[in-house]
Amino acid sequence: MQLVHLESIDDPQVEAYTNLTELQLRNRLEPSKGIFIAESPKVITRALAAGRQPISLLVEEPWIEGMADIFAFIDEHWGDDIPVYVASPEQLRRITGYRLHRGALAAMHRWELPTVAEVCANATRIAVLENIVDHTNVGAIMRSAAALDVDAVLVTPSCSDPLYRRAIRVSMGTVFQVPWTRIGGDDVHYWPWQGLEELHGLGFTTAAMALSDDSISLDDLVWRLHANDNTHIDKLALIFGTEGDGLSRHTIANADLTVKIPMSHDVDSLNVAASSAVAFYSTRDLKHAR
Repeated sequence: MQLVHLESIDDPQVEAYTNLTELQLRNRLEPSKGIFIAESPKVITRALAAGRQPISLLVEEPWIEGMADIFAFIDEHWGDDIPVYVASPEQLRRITGYRLHRGALAAMHRWELPTVAEVCANATRIAVLENIVDHTNVGAIMRSAAALDVDAVLVTPSCSDPLYRRAIRVSMGTVFQVPWTRIGGDDVHYWPWQGLEELHGLGFTTAAMALSDDSISLDDLVWRLHANDNTHIDKLALIFGTEGDGLSRHTIANADLTVKIPMSHDVDSLNVAASSAVAFYSTRDLKHAR
């Protein structure tokens, strides 16, 4: 590694950490030049283990010694010329806008997202995030998907970027462990009509998580997963809607099923991150039950 001690946070070498917006980092016009920021040694380690290529690191000086294994891994896999910019705790606080309790950031190359068919190959249970715009919710759903053995996650064209810095941080780096892609790419007209057709073509039963007059209960859905008759569901796509408005009426109308989580005490619904965790746990394969 090349240790470079910063004299100023205005150093152009650390522009990716200081001045570029998330949209500029993503670089929609030239995806091959896109960057994302991983935050904390644990998240950086998970990204590296998934083969994500580092561009540089920005590390708080007291953390340098404790990151020796990470530096050695980078040297072994990507060479010893990756710069590590070393900042004081005050400099790093000014860069991030808050006290970074896990004093390290890494700028990394984005990768070309796989196709839906590639992500869903051999998958029997996937999640679809429709237009979820809160980065915290996207990260939390990714973390639940990893913890509860969801095979893949698809995000719609208008959904928040799973590689947004806060989404990665909340996911604790599981965004690098769960296969995911953007269904329809950036074509906002692809979902829900063509997207649902694509999922049906791959053999998935689509279940819109929403309250409607014809909703079945989550318990009924789970029963169908293990039924031995013509109601059996072999491959399941759970679809979760945006905060506030929920799923679009077109998605609900064209999905195979509409499913609700039974509520008590006049509570009408759960936060989408909470409801996804409940649905993931309830629909997990029984062979994983303990």
